[in-house]
Amino acid sequence: MSLSVTSPLSVHPLGVLLLAVAWDLLLGDPPGRLHPVSWMGALISVGRSWARHLPREILAAYGALLIVVVGAVAIMGALIVQALATLLWWPLALCVQAWLLKCAFSIRGLVCAVWQVRDALAEGELAAARRAAGFHLVSRRTDDLDAGATAGAAVESLAENLTDSWAAPLCFYLAAGLPGAWLYRAVNTADAMIGYREGLLEQLGGASARLDDMLNWIPARLGALALCLGAWLGHESARSAWRTMRRDGGLTASPNAGRTMAAMAGALGVTLEKRGHYRLGDGPPPDVAAMDRAVRVFAGAAGACLCASLLLLRWLP
Repeated sequence: MSLSVTSPLSVHPLGVLLLAVAWDLLLGDPPGRLHPVSWMGALISVGRSWARHLPREILAAYGALLIVVVGAVAIMGALIVQALATLLWWPLALCVQAWLLKCAFSIRGLVCAVWQVRDALAEGELAAARRAAGFHLVSRRTDDLDAGATAGAAVESLAENLTDSWAAPLCFYLAAGLPGAWLYRAVNTADAMIGYREGLLEQLGGASARLDDMLNWIPARLGALALCLGAWLGHESARSAWRTMRRDGGLTASPNAGRTMAAMAGALGVTLEKRGHYRLGDGPPPDVAAMDRAVRVFAGAAGACLCASLLLLRWLP
């Protein structure tokens, strides 16, 4: 019995998504040297190093060109892998495409990073919790945070990254397949590396930051709604999540991050605060128990996003 190659349409996106999610939950992320995000990060780092030798007047234009190049490389890479997969026997084609999609999002890795902070706090190891939060989850300084602020930083990152690490890649996969998911991942990676309002990066990363805000606008709001549903599924307050999202979701400098963070704060009945920047929700800072509840709300929201996506892939042409 011969093994026939697959056609471009013979591997259904629904199967690719299901296998990608199973892959993520069971195995997590591949090693850094094998992860396409690391390769994109290396490309962005090269572009950033070249920027040091350019006149300040052209940095904004150079930054825009850099994100165009990185986005084009991501799209072309996804298209090439997808085309090569069509030459394989269909189970192998399914695995290749699922691996590529899985590398565009991360659920297990995000939750494991939050658990590192949670476990350290539960053991009274505040210094270790601070290090884990600063290394894995947030870009702010963590060495002066107390236990509540450290837990809060982890919960904020969990809520915000429902968008960046799951809802947005999922939306772009539904809209434009693997190339769409990897275009988003390229822009989001560039924003994480150069999209800061400081020194050289204020001009170099301006285009990346604005484009990331645009691409996240709808996914962030869908993610916030999913967190309201996740609150209900997790036996938390969906009504408070909705109310706090409406009231506090626009208080952050980012037009998107505050939506999911405020929804999570309301669901848990806690305050999430970055001193000097924003204060979301009402109540005490999160503790270890609140972090456990946050993971349950996140899991419900992520599951709701997956179920909605599977229904769309099943019923839409």
